[in-house]
Amino acid sequence: MSSKTIFQKIEKKAKQRIYKWHRFFAYITFIPVILWCLSGIMHPFMAHFFKPEIKNEFIEPKVIDFAKVKVSLQDVLKKEKIATFKNFRFIEMNSNWYYQVKLIDNSLVYFNTLDGKKLQKGDENYAHYLAQFFLDDYQSKISKTEYLTQFDHQYKYVNRYLPVYKVTFDRSDNMQVYVETASGKLATFNPLSRQVFIWFFDTFHNWSFLDAVACNEIRIILMSVLLGFIILSALSGIFIYGFFWKVFKKIKVTPENKIRIRHRKLGLWFSILSIGFAFSGAFHLTKKWNPKPIQNMVYQPVLNVRKIKVNPTEIAVDTTKFQNVSLIQFQDILYYRCELESDPKPYAETNAKETKWKKKTAPIADVVYVNAVSNSIAKDLDRKYAEFLAHSFDGSSSGVPICCEGETYAESKICSIAKARLLETKVLTDFDSREYGFVNKRLPVIKLAYDTPEKTTYFVETATSRIASVIGKSDRVEGYSFAILHKFLWMDWAGKPVRDLVMTLAAFMLFVTTFIGLKLLINKKR
Repeated sequence: MSSKTIFQKIEKKAKQRIYKWHRFFAYITFIPVILWCLSGIMHPFMAHFFKPEIKNEFIEPKVIDFAKVKVSLQDVLKKEKIATFKNFRFIEMNSNWYYQVKLIDNSLVYFNTLDGKKLQKGDENYAHYLAQFFLDDYQSKISKTEYLTQFDHQYKYVNRYLPVYKVTFDRSDNMQVYVETASGKLATFNPLSRQVFIWFFDTFHNWSFLDAVACNEIRIILMSVLLGFIILSALSGIFIYGFFWKVFKKIKVTPENKIRIRHRKLGLWFSILSIGFAFSGAFHLTKKWNPKPIQNMVYQPVLNVRKIKVNPTEIAVDTTKFQNVSLIQFQDILYYRCELESDPKPYAETNAKETKWKKKTAPIADVVYVNAVSNSIAKDLDRKYAEFLAHSFDGSSSGVPICCEGETYAESKICSIAKARLLETKVLTDFDSREYGFVNKRLPVIKLAYDTPEKTTYFVETATSRIASVIGKSDRVEGYSFAILHKFLWMDWAGKPVRDLVMTLAAFMLFVTTFIGLKLLINKKR
């Protein structure tokens, strides 16, 4: 037997074996591919043709009207016998000004700045006020109000804000508006069409239906295994139809084998996209195994009212620009964090790149820190405080700060970034598509990049003493793979509409290829 004959037999045997595995993978992954393709197509489709709109996306900051501030914060707290609390700020509601005070149990209470009277059900009333303002609907009745402390199938982790109020309006679109009263921000809003889409996408793309019968880990494992099978199916198809293409070129096109040839050609053209979708999806799932509890990474020490010597109305700042104030504790000293009206234009109007596809953001205020005892202005404290917060939470996987309550900065435990060199400090007033995208929600933030083996980078929102995001090397790699291979950010140069169109067509063609393959399996022509 000649070597040529032996090679042909080996080639034939290998081809038969690969065919067998290709069919096996097709049987297993047909339904998952159909579900993922259809739900994937829905995402950009809904974003363009059924994109919900809301009248106001944020509250324009106002200069505090001190003519309506007649009672000091200290007097209010003393009258209410509140010796300790976590923070406060001014809020305006229905032309009245209030002290919004966060108590040690994390509840929010409201006191009128004119007479110091407590507003009954103040937090719920403020949630209703915010929801009506954002929606610009003061006529429709509010049918339901819910206080959420955890994410659920409708209010996803991607929204970031917690806790929030879910305010449902009695309208034909069953509008649901989610607001964070602690900051006065809009978290998200869902009319009925979007509620249906979120359910569909969560059920058929994220497979949330498995939560009823299995834990999150089982869901991740099952989806990852199936995505692995899809990659193997695509690779086996490339090997068969690529390496053995010379065999298929000799086949005469007939009505009987026309569909088979079409499947092979489509498979070759779109197999790389299939591998990209599956790989980036599986990689993305690994980050959901033990997600960082960003929503819990907030520094909230208990403050004693007796340590506050300066009245908020007497702070040494320009009161004609004074928009808001809160308290921070840094190195055992209390400071007022003052937000002042910025000059000359708000950020949202100065960004030349803003388009209708980009979400508008609130104006960025100027920040000044004032000692709550001596009334002296502290310079460059925003950056120092951001560094303190990064060190406080570094190495914490539970969301509990390492700098514990009652512990001084100098006494806090040594963190992994404690001795690392700070490579970059930067104030971000805009989202980017690489490290700190729109999904992180919070602005402005201070970026702190450290020279650690993981190149750890913190994004800190000093306004709320929160860690907005923390990433390392593995997070960057996963983020880039998902952005490029799953969301087609490599086509950003063409604009979002074109990018979404290409992504939709790619998912649709994968659906067609899979459907044709199933038809071949049913007809037993492979």
